[in-house]
Amino acid sequence: MSHLLVIDLPGGNDSDVLQAALALGHRFTLASADPAHYRGQPELAPLLDRAEAVLAMPADGAGWDGPLAAAHRANPFDAIVCLQDLRLVESARAARALGLRHISPETAALCRDKAAVRARLAEAGIAQPPHALVEAGPGAGARLIDAVARVGLPAIVKPVDGFGSQHVFALRTVADLGILRQLADLVAQGPGDYGLGMAARGALLVERLFDGPVLGCDVMRAGGRQVLLGVNEKIMAAPPSFAILGGCFTAHCGQFAALDTWLARLLDAVGFDDGAAHVECVMTQDGPQLVEINPRLVGARIARLIGAALGRSVHGDLIRLHLTGGLPPAARTLRHAATRWLIAPEQGVLAGIDWPPCTDPALVGVVANAHRGDPVRPALDNADRLAMVMTAGSDRAEIEALAERLVAAAHVRLRVPEPASCIG
Repeated sequence: MSHLLVIDLPGGNDSDVLQAALALGHRFTLASADPAHYRGQPELAPLLDRAEAVLAMPADGAGWDGPLAAAHRANPFDAIVCLQDLRLVESARAARALGLRHISPETAALCRDKAAVRARLAEAGIAQPPHALVEAGPGAGARLIDAVARVGLPAIVKPVDGFGSQHVFALRTVADLGILRQLADLVAQGPGDYGLGMAARGALLVERLFDGPVLGCDVMRAGGRQVLLGVNEKIMAAPPSFAILGGCFTAHCGQFAALDTWLARLLDAVGFDDGAAHVECVMTQDGPQLVEINPRLVGARIARLIGAALGRSVHGDLIRLHLTGGLPPAARTLRHAATRWLIAPEQGVLAGIDWPPCTDPALVGVVANAHRGDPVRPALDNADRLAMVMTAGSDRAEIEALAERLVAAAHVRLRVPEPASCIG
């Protein structure tokens, strides 16, 4: 039985890694700058009761080294796992200090800066699209407009340290550019506070926007050796939304060999050695164009999707990798797993969701993202989605059709708040 240090949870609520650790017979400690955020969630509280400890860490990650070292002396950790973008650097730094297997602090810091990744890949001889960095501070709005002019349309604007499609803007037309000019100072302020005790850096990256299928590629690496688990082809919402409406993950049985080679070149260039990486790209007529490298396992419950296709827990795979350096086996059977997200038809307060009955064994489950009483709206980013239907099987067309039927038949009940009245 090993002792895992888990640093924060993806999405601030995804407990799958904790459940995988317990299913494998391991003990865990959770570290966070905001433990109350987790303790306040009824579905998480019973899991936290089973933790060795829940460590309340300083909001400033620079102060984590001492408390984690003290916790290790009292109850040694065998591995450190972090699936939350906001604390990847702290996780990597702690792993190095304690001699545990993990990506390096240098790689973690590099991958948390999308502009720095572009520069590193260019240095490695990997062609990059036009892009420009806009630092925060006085005059950032004007510098943002200038950066867009240099990159040209179509362009995308996103935080250099962002995640989850938050605070992302697509500029496709002259009309879009006109709107940006009106809102440039506001957009240039960045997303502000990411939550869990973390503020955004505020810098923005402007880069060329490519059209084509959006792919999520999930890789595990140990000592530089690599296994591509598979590829998730995403379905994006119509502009201006950047929400992902669904997708289909296909296990890699050798058919993605060229993509696997390209991914290895990217990950070698950024020094990625041990752990999981989620690499997003757009498949264009000229080949894949990198969107971003995320130095952690995919979030938004998509790890469950991968597990449904592969027939095992990928969180379990990741835990074993960190503990032993062993890579998961390559898939031998071509299987698929699909998702479709339910979206609120209008703004309001969620009163409930009525799902149609389904006994089809291809239905893996329904995962809620919003709960009764939550304010909801048509999705502008991933955080706005209501619930995900997940299906799996060997026939891609059948499982995608099933997921689409269930979402189409679901009924979203909303309570629209009445406008406040003025008396007197």
